[in-house]
Amino acid sequence: CCPIHTRRCPQSAGYIVPSEIIVRPQFEVSQIIDRFGLQYIEQCQPNSFTLRTLDALQKCRTSALGGHKDVCDCCAKQRISYNSCGNRHCPKCQSNKQALWVDDRIRDAMDVKYFHVVFTVPQALNQVCLLDSKWFYSNMFECAWSVLQSFGYSHYGVESGAICVLHTWGQNLGLHPHIHCIVPSAGLTVKGNLKRIAKQGKYLYPVRMLSVVFRGKLLEKIKRQLKQGNQLRQYQSLLDDVWKKPWVVYCEPPFGNAQQIVKYLGQYTHRIAISNHRIQNIDGSGITFLYKDYKDNSKKKLTKLSGVEFLRRFCLHILPYRFVKIRYYGILSSKQKDQLRLLQAKKPEVKVKETLQERILRITGFDRYQCPFCKTGIMHTIELLPRIRSPDNVLYQTAQLSV
Repeated sequence: CCPIHTRRCPQSAGYIVPSEIIVRPQFEVSQIIDRFGLQYIEQCQPNSFTLRTLDALQKCRTSALGGHKDVCDCCAKQRISYNSCGNRHCPKCQSNKQALWVDDRIRDAMDVKYFHVVFTVPQALNQVCLLDSKWFYSNMFECAWSVLQSFGYSHYGVESGAICVLHTWGQNLGLHPHIHCIVPSAGLTVKGNLKRIAKQGKYLYPVRMLSVVFRGKLLEKIKRQLKQGNQLRQYQSLLDDVWKKPWVVYCEPPFGNAQQIVKYLGQYTHRIAISNHRIQNIDGSGITFLYKDYKDNSKKKLTKLSGVEFLRRFCLHILPYRFVKIRYYGILSSKQKDQLRLLQAKKPEVKVKETLQERILRITGFDRYQCPFCKTGIMHTIELLPRIRSPDNVLYQTAQLSV
């Protein structure tokens, strides 16, 4: 019931290592919610879904969610483990999900080179994004895949594929929507044959052309949406300015094999706006955290925000309810997985029955049942700790009372 406390090691290119090897952070997002959550509610009045998310993060791995008490059969020492919230915005709950996702994608990976393509939008469009973020992000996905699909047909005559991942933040927690894509250098021809693509294996598509087409497709959808809501006149000058500026679409050259590129993308799939290890200090005046200054050779620097401003920016990146942030298109979609396996002459996959903990042990090499004290005994559960039923959601109840 309690996920393994693991984190991604920065020196292992995506491999997961036990958290005992890495020093646990002194400051956490949950502490910021404890200290500044009520002020944030009073000043910003977030919606109920945002409040439920903050409440989950606040209670993660505390007695409020219950847990279990274990005892070692060798040294007789006891350990209490509290349950995790499992929320996708929680900085404590992503390592295992990331490890399992990478393991699944490596099993499905094609034996071809992969390209990393990033679609971004100008900062000026943040105003439009905040009007309806769910619509905006969905159409970013649609336009990004439409561009990749059309270029696959026009340049190579194939149906290509992509795994697309949405990110919404910059290093300073500002709103910065962009989509990471990995695109295989292969596609299906009209006759249903698998064909290798990419010019001499060095580049996939002309980046400037990708940028122009992506800009045209997304702005067309935005104008149509604003026109339906009678808001086009209000934002017409903004859209005209954005049209005149070049948009950034970045495409990295291929590197390594399929496993390496999947592990590389795995660093992006389950990342959240800020990790606990970036938070350097929490005091009455605000939160100090690290960020990378890309304008200054990616040097790490410190910045400080007030508690309310930090939570306001953090909540900008809480995705809409049930919004899918990882999407599979073309030959990488689930519909074409079996056909692709046949074309690559792969043997049918033999599924080995594994429990979740057995699978985690195979991937990470960390055994959650091993005693963390003597390193030889096995931990056995002797008592289940129930959830605390009341109060259910302090932040939500406070918001209701303030209204």
